[in-house]
Amino acid sequence: MPPATAVQNTTYHKPDTKSMQLTFGVSTWLWLSPFATKNAPALFAKIKRIGFDMVEIAVEDPALIDTAKIKEALDANGLAAAICGAFGADRDISCDDKSIQQNAINYIHDCINIAAEIGAPVFGGPMYTAVGKARMVSNEQRKKEWDTAVSNLRVVAARAASSGTKLAIEPLNRFESDMVNTAADAMRMVTDIDHSSVGIGLDGFHMNIEEPDIEKAILTAGDKLFHVQVADNYRGTPGTGQTNWQAWRRGLEAINYKGAVSIESFTPDNTTLAGAVCIWKKLAESQDLFAENGLKFLKKLFGIKQL
Repeated sequence: MPPATAVQNTTYHKPDTKSMQLTFGVSTWLWLSPFATKNAPALFAKIKRIGFDMVEIAVEDPALIDTAKIKEALDANGLAAAICGAFGADRDISCDDKSIQQNAINYIHDCINIAAEIGAPVFGGPMYTAVGKARMVSNEQRKKEWDTAVSNLRVVAARAASSGTKLAIEPLNRFESDMVNTAADAMRMVTDIDHSSVGIGLDGFHMNIEEPDIEKAILTAGDKLFHVQVADNYRGTPGTGQTNWQAWRRGLEAINYKGAVSIESFTPDNTTLAGAVCIWKKLAESQDLFAENGLKFLKKLFGIKQL
C-alpha cells in the first residue's frame, strides 16, 4: 500500500454532506483506560449509536489489542478508526538511553502495525518525547534531544510509509513537554524529519494554553495537518467553555481540511492516566452525554445536518 502524501488523502468513511467533508470521531479514553479488545464490541456499538463516524483507539498496551477482532467490531458498526499512542518515560525516543529509545521505536512500530491491520490511516501522539518531560535544560542538551528524536522518527517514518500509515506529531503544552509546544514547533520538526508520511496532529486542549491564535496555528500546519483532537478549554464538552470555535471553523475551512475531528478527553475513573491528565472529577453529567452533546455541537458548528 503506497504512503499517503497529502492531508486530502487521509481517508475515512465520510458522511454525505454538502458542507465540510469532516469525519467526526471520539477517543476510547473518554470512557476507559486502558482500552482492550474485550471492550470493543459494546463500546463501538455505543459510539456508532451516538452518531460518530470514527473511533480513536488509544493503544496503551499493544498486547491488549487483537487486530482481527478489533477490525471485526469496527466493520460490524460501520466505524473508521485512528490510533493514538501513550508515551511514558519508558517510551522516550529522545532520551540518552539507547534501550529506552529502542523501546519507543518498537512501540511505535507496534502501533503502526495495528493501524495498518485495522485500516486506520493515522497514528498520532507526542511520539518525540515522554509526556511530563518538562525541564529547564541547556541549549546544547535541548538540541541533542531534538536531533535524537528527529533521527529516530525518520526510522519509524519509513515503517509508516511502507504500511500506508501517516504519523501525526502532537504538540503538548509547556507543563507536559519542553520540546514541541506549538504548531510552529511541530512544523519545524516535520520539516527536519522531511518525510511525506509525517505530519501534525493538533489538540485543542494544548492549543488553548500555547497558541495565541488558533486559526493561525491551523494555517501554520496547513496541508501537513493530518489529525485534529478537540475538547473545550478545560477538557470538557465542546461548546461549554471558552474556546474560540469560530477560529477552528475558519482555520479548517481555509486549509480545506478533510480529515477527522475527534473528541478527546478522559474518564476520571482511571488509574493509569490520572497523574498524567490530572482529571480527578467528572467534567460532564456522564461520559455518554459528554460525547452526545459534544458531537451535536461540532456538527452544528461545521454545518453538518443532524440526522
